[in-house]
Amino acid sequence: MALPTLEHERRLGGPVCGIDEVGRGPWAGPVVAAAVMLDFARVPDGLDDSKRLPAVRRRELDIAIRACAHVSIAMASVEEVDRLNVLGASMLAMERAFAGLPHPPVHALVDGNRLPRLPCPGTAIVGGDGLCASIAAASIVAKVARDALMAELAGQHPGYGWERNAGYGTREHQDGLARLGVTMHHRRSFRPIAALLATM
Repeated sequence: MALPTLEHERRLGGPVCGIDEVGRGPWAGPVVAAAVMLDFARVPDGLDDSKRLPAVRRRELDIAIRACAHVSIAMASVEEVDRLNVLGASMLAMERAFAGLPHPPVHALVDGNRLPRLPCPGTAIVGGDGLCASIAAASIVAKVARDALMAELAGQHPGYGWERNAGYGTREHQDGLARLGVTMHHRRSFRPIAALLATM
């Protein structure tokens, strides 16, 4: 399978950022987004969609990306997911990540089929994390950051397996909910959590 390239970035010219988010599907934890502006002369080898990379390789690439690119990470909280819905929270997290860049790019390349509200032109690319190097870098940085956050939260709330499932609705997570109940980090607007709360 071909790796993402800089084709889109080079076509645009000037500084370009890739934006991606992780964490739409989990039952617990925030949505995390990253914006990355690569130095075209120092792109780490092996960038790919974070979902296609093993965890060890993601962490290695995260270090390499941070060493040679402008990186901004932001999130939308569980409360914002419940208030705005997960799509609205994802857009908000991406907007915040863009705003955290040290200087604005001339164009943003965003994974998916819609754009957040940005102060520059943007292009939405379906499957962009597997096609575009800047988006792939953002997907890696966002995934590593969110996994680390969920592992930290797992230390505060043991029993749900968040260090392994990152808040997704695995059997381990479901068993933890049945035994321990709902935490402040669970998304109350998500159907499984709302259904459990209705029985309490």
